[in-house]
Amino acid sequence: MQYLRLPTLLTQFVQARAQGTYERLLKRLSKLSLLVIDDFGLATLTDIEKQDLLEALEERYGTGATLITSQLPAGDWHAYLGADRVADAILDRFIHNAHRIELRSKESLRKDPCLNPHGGHPER
Repeated sequence: MQYLRLPTLLTQFVQARAQGTYERLLKRLSKLSLLVIDDFGLATLTDIEKQDLLEALEERYGTGATLITSQLPAGDWHAYLGADRVADAILDRFIHNAHRIELRSKESLRKDPCLNPHGGHPER
């Protein structure tokens, strides 16, 4: 199992490409029983970042579970990804055999320290 924020995963792709270890990174990701990708949808993705995400999802397809967390409603993911064929392919891998859990709350963890054991700082 591995937990990664999407920006961290995308940085790993850039570093792996520069070091000539891109294929090794994809293989390592494909062997994980669970990959948790957090903070999906926070920042605009470049075409290369979208392609890297697609490659990782393609390598993992059928080999392990991938958990995506996002504050962006799932209905907005296609537009966020550019509403093109790459977006279709990424969402195809996200959604096929997926279980979707949506959490809704009127209370923010940042506002109510009783809801957050980290004293109002959920990022810790």
